[in-house]
Amino acid sequence: MSTAAQPPLAERLRPRSLAEVIGQRHILGPGMPLRLAFESGRPHSCILWGPPGVGKTTIARLMAGAFDAQFISISAVLGGVKDIREAVQLAENARDGLMQQRTLVFVDEVHRFNKSQQDAFLPHVESGLFTFIGATTENPSFEVNSALLSRAAVYVLQPLSGEDLKQIVALAQSQKALPAIENIAIDRLVAYADGDARRLLNTLETLGMAAAQQQRTDITDAWLVQVLGQQMRRYDKGGEQFYDTISALHKSVRGSDPDAALYWLVRMLDGGAEPRYLARRLVRMASEDIGLADPRALRMALDCTEVYERLGSPEGELALAQCVVYLAVAPKSNAVYKAYNAARAWVQQDATRPVPLHLRNAPTTLMKELDYGKGYRYAHDEEGGFAAGERYLPDGMAAPGFYQPVRRGLEIKIADKLEQLRQRNAAADAAPDTD
Repeated sequence: MSTAAQPPLAERLRPRSLAEVIGQRHILGPGMPLRLAFESGRPHSCILWGPPGVGKTTIARLMAGAFDAQFISISAVLGGVKDIREAVQLAENARDGLMQQRTLVFVDEVHRFNKSQQDAFLPHVESGLFTFIGATTENPSFEVNSALLSRAAVYVLQPLSGEDLKQIVALAQSQKALPAIENIAIDRLVAYADGDARRLLNTLETLGMAAAQQQRTDITDAWLVQVLGQQMRRYDKGGEQFYDTISALHKSVRGSDPDAALYWLVRMLDGGAEPRYLARRLVRMASEDIGLADPRALRMALDCTEVYERLGSPEGELALAQCVVYLAVAPKSNAVYKAYNAARAWVQQDATRPVPLHLRNAPTTLMKELDYGKGYRYAHDEEGGFAAGERYLPDGMAAPGFYQPVRRGLEIKIADKLEQLRQRNAAADAAPDTD
């Protein structure tokens, strides 16, 4: 098996026609939207949105070939307005030349372009000078200008399935790129690639070269692990998948599913998420979704944070797992969370009400002469430690009822106590004034 003077494996296996594309049947299969666009003979601007290694560049190249269009590729990571101007000039030359050729401008990582750079495409897309194809791994709703987005169809590409990736392995073997592989080793490669064809192809090329150097006739699972070393992290720690995964963790805790919560926690740790970030989010969950239904949850979250700080990885990660399970099975209440948001909304729209005189601090003689603190009732001196009938809100402000405890966990007892106190307040208000 010779690897000398050959193009990279990914280039050798790149599909030359739509029929050779592996995966993305939901948009490229018969009768599917992008397939119909190919068959229509009328190119249209579009955004290809999906994770790395799912065929965005390949589809753009095939689209140019299908429409016999000049293909111009711009990297938003390295390019700028100068590259856009050059693309415009090339498109005008192709349009006005003898062949009157169409142009397709492909912008990889289009979300890396700023607003003004994205806006530079608009007049030329509108005039039909070229067809614009943008590729992005980020949600175009947030990363692509609305004006450009409104002029382009959005196609969502999915990670390749395990069967799709196995087809790529078989294709590489058919091209003599690597020797026979154990089935268990193929399964490991597929898991390693995690839906990314580019990662799989690069790995296969590495294995093929290593096997050739060692004159191996087969690839075993043990040798594969030895060559690959520690498994690479499998997701983008800063992209949309990161936020989708932490959202899944939070919702699994809120939904009281300890298995799902553990799964998403481990997925994030395996993906290289910072454990301290996860610990902070657990503290937030304890306050937002459990609250006073089980006040121990917040203490547990703080304890797991401290344990991780002391032990680090991997020992400290067990404390995170313990906390996740506890939060998932704890009784749930968002009563404090809702009360806090209601109070914030009230204060933001309300006037600045003065503090009632009897609640004001009176550290000086002048303040006492001005009746600061006059008539304040010290609750500890009252029956049951409660000054029935005393008011603590600003004068003229009705009780807003921000905090409404739920009938779960400790908040059952809290609700009962608050009801008793309300009854004592009502009795005190109804009693005749003896002054």
